[in-house]
Amino acid sequence: MTSASTSLPPNVHISRHPCVRAKLSQLRSAQTNGRDTKTLVHEIALLVGVEALRDNVQITDGEKDTTPLGYSYTTQTLLPRRISLIPILRSGLGMVEAIQTLLPHPIPVHHLGLFRDPISLQPVEYYNNLPYHHRRAQPAPDSTSTSTTNNNPSSSSASSTTLTTKQDEEQHHLAILVDPIIATGGTAVAAIQTLKEWGVTRIVVIAVLGSVQGLSRAAEECDGEGDGEGGGDGEIWCAGVDEEIDDRGMLRPGLGDVGDRLFLTVGK
Repeated sequence: MTSASTSLPPNVHISRHPCVRAKLSQLRSAQTNGRDTKTLVHEIALLVGVEALRDNVQITDGEKDTTPLGYSYTTQTLLPRRISLIPILRSGLGMVEAIQTLLPHPIPVHHLGLFRDPISLQPVEYYNNLPYHHRRAQPAPDSTSTSTTNNNPSSSSASSTTLTTKQDEEQHHLAILVDPIIATGGTAVAAIQTLKEWGVTRIVVIAVLGSVQGLSRAAEECDGEGDGEGGGDGEIWCAGVDEEIDDRGMLRPGLGDVGDRLFLTVGK
């Protein structure tokens, strides 16, 4: 583990997988063409995503099903039941398919458009298609059920516990934020703040490369309850870390502009 990795907050996780490190080294090269850049970003996101989701989703028993041989078995599915994928445009699009591949069921993909002002290096939002979160109305007390409940306290307790569990599952919302680069951290912080305001209860950021400064800023924003309706906390999972940022806010040695490399707009 590098000295940069050891100086990061505890909710930042840098991959130690040999294949991730080797692929990251290939991605750094100026000789890597657009097609290989896309492949490497996808593969790195897939490997880091495996590590990130291992600790941030759980398995639970579902309904009964039948195998092709006619044997019955209990299905298994993921908790939380509400998971959303949020790529930061443009370069985050290169990581979407990897996360979709990992998850056993389709999930909604919501896009955030943020760019960094070249002078101030501050993030500017230009697109946001996060749907509005509506609070679920609490069920009104029913006179019939109340009467039954009074006659059977144990039934009331069991019913209440089941209702609370279902409500908890519905309200728990995991947001997976993907962006290849976390340099100054400004864009990641702005995106995390937006997700907190949206009402998610947990945020997992998956990146390819970050700086110590940027990862630390994003980790601080992830940590704690926050100011949004959902509050929540989160973690950052990254393939590698660079210690330096140049005067343009670019990582050194870094990967260059990943969006330009993915979409062949280098030198625009």
